[in-house]
Amino acid sequence: MSVAEPRRIVLFRHAKADWPQVTDHERPLTERGRKDAAVAGRKLADTGVAFDLALCSTATRTRETWKLAVHELPHRPKTVYEERIYEASPGELIAVLNETPDDVRNLVLIGHNPGVQGLAEVLSGSAEDDARERMGRRGFPAAAFAVVTFDGSWKTLEPGAATLRDYWAPSE
Repeated sequence: MSVAEPRRIVLFRHAKADWPQVTDHERPLTERGRKDAAVAGRKLADTGVAFDLALCSTATRTRETWKLAVHELPHRPKTVYEERIYEASPGELIAVLNETPDDVRNLVLIGHNPGVQGLAEVLSGSAEDDARERMGRRGFPAAAFAVVTFDGSWKTLEPGAATLRDYWAPSE
């Protein structure tokens, strides 16, 4: 694939998690979270994007979210569970994305707030339609996702380099 072709990143926050007596890393999804994860998966399928790679935090709630969402997709991408996504800042997430092989065109990152929302805001130098307004108004609730695109190599991804193309949250 040419690095001149636009690349797409879906920044996907895990669905609603429970607060049982476990470590934060081991928190599971609530019943509502399980339903929202499947709905988000259907919405991802509706985008028509065939993902080449999924980068997922190792936390229980992100793994459960992805497991439920990916079943709704027509094509199951290669999934890499990445410890560095858990509790990552936008800068740390960019560093992870910069390591992506250039043969990957479409990627989904399943992570946590505030990092995922911060990354969507930091990357988006521009926006289409009312995506930025909707994201600003709604924030980045559980199971929300933003779609950003950029041109060039993954190594060149930096703040302001992408365009916010779409935003979706369960109550949209």
